[in-house]
Amino acid sequence: MLSNETIPILYGSQTGTAEDIAERIGREISKRHIRAPVLALDDYPISKLIEEKIVVFVVSTTGQGDPPDNMKKFWMFLLRKNLPEDSLKGLYIAVLGLGDSSYLKFNFIGKKLYRRLLQLGALSLTPLGLADDQHKLGLDAVIDPWVKSLLTKISELHPLNVGNDVYLNDKLPSPKYVVEVVDSACELCKCTHKKDLLSNNFTENSVSIDRWNPLKTHILRNERKTAIDHFQDVRLISFNLKDKNLSYTPGDVLMVRPCNLNEVVCHFFEVVPWKSDTIVKVSPGNSGAVLPSNIHCCTLENLFLNHLSIQATPKRYFFQLLSLFTTSELEKERLIEFCSPEGQEDLYEYCYRMKRNYIEVLQDFPVACSLLKIEYLFDLFPIMQPRAFSIASSIKAKPGTVEIIMAVVKYKTKMLNPRKGVCSNWLASLIPDHKDVVNIWVCPGTITFPKHDCPIIMVGPGTGVAPFRSFIEEQTLKDGSSDIILFFGCRNKGGDDYFNDEWSRLMIQNSRLKVFTAYSRDQTEKVYVYHKMAEQGELIWRLISQENAHFFIAGNSKNMPNDVINTLKSIFEVHGKLSQTEAERYFKIMESKRRFQCETWS
Repeated sequence: MLSNETIPILYGSQTGTAEDIAERIGREISKRHIRAPVLALDDYPISKLIEEKIVVFVVSTTGQGDPPDNMKKFWMFLLRKNLPEDSLKGLYIAVLGLGDSSYLKFNFIGKKLYRRLLQLGALSLTPLGLADDQHKLGLDAVIDPWVKSLLTKISELHPLNVGNDVYLNDKLPSPKYVVEVVDSACELCKCTHKKDLLSNNFTENSVSIDRWNPLKTHILRNERKTAIDHFQDVRLISFNLKDKNLSYTPGDVLMVRPCNLNEVVCHFFEVVPWKSDTIVKVSPGNSGAVLPSNIHCCTLENLFLNHLSIQATPKRYFFQLLSLFTTSELEKERLIEFCSPEGQEDLYEYCYRMKRNYIEVLQDFPVACSLLKIEYLFDLFPIMQPRAFSIASSIKAKPGTVEIIMAVVKYKTKMLNPRKGVCSNWLASLIPDHKDVVNIWVCPGTITFPKHDCPIIMVGPGTGVAPFRSFIEEQTLKDGSSDIILFFGCRNKGGDDYFNDEWSRLMIQNSRLKVFTAYSRDQTEKVYVYHKMAEQGELIWRLISQENAHFFIAGNSKNMPNDVINTLKSIFEVHGKLSQTEAERYFKIMESKRRFQCETWS
């Protein structure tokens, strides 16, 4: 960069989307001869914030309006009550929130971060951006005009020096990392030996298991819980924790680092111009991007099996790079159009609506594919993000194991191409007690069960029942006196009532437990969990109003949560004799006291 100016791009990302958008913004700012390091909020030295002139924030929202894991420390610091109101005086900020309006607390963290920064004296460089993944064009519908406005404001504050032009999109930028082809296998042996030493050292001495130091284990159980003729394959997967330094509590989430299936990777190498046994050495570049500690030196096959995503839908930067690789004018014209603001409808129709993946796009642009540069591996293909599964077991009831209940994702695109969920199909393919290694760690979930004894009401249709099974297993070992109520929903008693026999056994062991199941397809009229709730309205109101019950929802975010919440408010009106306004107020009080909690996913 010719300028001494620096504009940090700080992100809070749970699934990698905010990180990807932050890198995209960083590239645009860098074209203006301004350094734009891209960092996770928790990796940024927060003491430097008061020295900055402009900072860009890109944040997503998780769970019940919670911050992503890699910004929690930063967020807790900002919330300190002893911070002066003029702490950030003179700092210009730009905040972009990424969310999904199907969730109850849409873009909650983006809004709160923006408000808090202003409270501390920061000035808004551009209006708060609230991108919505539910939009037809996805997040880009908001991101594109927001970034354009941001760049205009930056240009006003930092006009280009004479002789400096904005870098155009017709030149290859520097790659994210340094990727070198290694001629000899000796280098690979050295790297592997070093990594094994570090791994063994971590396993023996580390006090915590996390994303950077996952537990390497194997599965003990891989059982289909739906009937063979049922349309969906749902598995109960059990992982070995015997003699492992890993614990968890009900409500926690198991993080799993996925792998691509061998058949997918083999097909990938039939398309690209690289050989799978090519050895590459990866090291940090000048971009400032942090290189994951588990990636150093390996074969391309290893890299694409265990680290890089090839089954997802490509981001816009992928098409930009292809346009710079290809020598075909026809390909170049189409790729450049996809990268332009005017071409977003075409890109949506071609890529996002049809759910084309990396392999299919490369097949559609054969000249660009034949000229792929290995140095740009990590710019072309993103690192696979870990998958989160609500834990479905109790470590007290089942020592040495952790279980998840998982739907195996399989569907067809609008082009009728088969699709398989990366992580679910890989886990479903694993053989119990086999040598296959699975990398896992535990994170706190968004559901927190009360420590004191009180009635618990839970609504968990489908795989949403997972955290409640964990809680019920643990409570069965205790001597509490309060009621435990579960509303479970599925299609058929003989098709997908995963734990019917288990509930029957547990209800005999624990008289406090009551399970009400809604079978939506076993009769002419569809019956859902909220219908069963309405039938038990008097019980629900008594437990909530007289015994301080806590109410939990877990499951798909589409319609279920709103239907359940509306039914709950209706119960307040019918059985509590409250007006609509009073019922709404009562619900909000429950929510503010964490007596109502909701964990949903799309």
